[in-house]
Amino acid sequence: MLTYNLMHTGSDPLYEYLCKSIKNDIIHGTLKPGDKLPSKRVFAENLGVSVITVENAYAQLIAQGYIYSIPKRGYYIADFGSIMTEKKQSFVKEMAPLTGGDTSYFADFSSNQTSSDLFPFTIWSKVVREILSDSRVQLMKNSPCGGISALRSSIAMFLKDFRGMTVQPEQIIIGAGTEYLYGLLIQLLGREQTYAVENPGYSRLEKIYRSFRVPCAWIPLDEGGVCVSNLEDAGVDIVHVTPSHQYPTGIVMPISRRYELLGWAAREEGRYIIEDDYDSELRLSGQPIPTLQSIDLSEKVIYLNTFTKTLCSTVRISYMILPPGLLSRFYENLSFYSCTVSNFEQYTLARFIEEGKFEIHVNRLRRHYRRKRDVLLEALQKSRLGDMVSISGEKAGLHFLMTVHTDLPESAVMERAKSRGIKLAALSGYYHGERPPENVYVMHYSSIDVDRANEIMKRLYKSCT
Repeated sequence: MLTYNLMHTGSDPLYEYLCKSIKNDIIHGTLKPGDKLPSKRVFAENLGVSVITVENAYAQLIAQGYIYSIPKRGYYIADFGSIMTEKKQSFVKEMAPLTGGDTSYFADFSSNQTSSDLFPFTIWSKVVREILSDSRVQLMKNSPCGGISALRSSIAMFLKDFRGMTVQPEQIIIGAGTEYLYGLLIQLLGREQTYAVENPGYSRLEKIYRSFRVPCAWIPLDEGGVCVSNLEDAGVDIVHVTPSHQYPTGIVMPISRRYELLGWAAREEGRYIIEDDYDSELRLSGQPIPTLQSIDLSEKVIYLNTFTKTLCSTVRISYMILPPGLLSRFYENLSFYSCTVSNFEQYTLARFIEEGKFEIHVNRLRRHYRRKRDVLLEALQKSRLGDMVSISGEKAGLHFLMTVHTDLPESAVMERAKSRGIKLAALSGYYHGERPPENVYVMHYSSIDVDRANEIMKRLYKSCT
């Protein structure tokens, strides 16, 4: 028997709420064309309402064309035909962006998704069970606005051991993703300031600044990264940089440029540097590059990092480290915000780091991605494509740049590659305004099946010739 819960109808009259419930089942296919509805009397008894309530609901559905009646036989769902097909297609089209996207490519170098095989499910679930058993009282307490002290202490300890950074746990602010933290920073630093992003760079960041209606400038790069003279010319107050591994070029900012940048920030009271260290744990060759924050004596660097690269993109835990002056301003003006990461995740990650499991996991990731990168690059060098390309930015992170020396236009190379099942991401797509270089591609390899490496290079070669 068809039934609905009529206990929480809100401000709607009963018949209106019943009408909406039936209509919803019709639209979503639960009730199909030709299905017979219960009689008014039987339906009313089943729902515990009056017959007049059901009668009014049916009358409204008839008026809207969702059902029809046959004298002495009852009420039936109408056949919408092409109208319902069009509605369903519209619904599917609207929902499409919520799916994982096209997974039909032989090799997708535009995707930075990581494999589920790399997530330490067994260890993570064990830690979750321990936390649920040991920390029930703490789990049910509201988290401080900056995050629970256990996680902030664990992060501070890890940064000291791994990055040589000395920070107090209180300086660390936890948030669900760096996009959320950027929003807090804009409120903290002021909407009247001029913000700057690297060109080429992460376009989503500029969109975040624009959404908050703050002035944002694109600053061109040279071989050392952001040039200080360009910041002066643009009248910038806040600059966002990725000095340890610039995205997407892979440039590592030299120490001389780092001190120039710190000097620029120190010359004016309202200037700050946002240092995004998004993939520092995944440096695959050599020692980690010292952070700007660790050499900052003027308290001008705001440090940002995330666990989305090392755990997985769906674990939305990021953090920022505020210099003392900004920290006091944060607690004065923004402490009314609740921490956006659940206690369950915070306590789990804290113990995961404390017990050394995170370090073991990161080392495993480095070995995995180093092998993956090496297999791809070796296959490239041995292929016919090897004589046509130059590689850069491969020593850190999960992407490198591939410059193709060909007479074909970039659009033709990308289209030919796509027809062979290879999806490429051009560096030109990361530029704003400036004339971008031709035929330079950002090669994300985290989701690439390296067992296909030789075939991938054959297809790429054919796409470039």
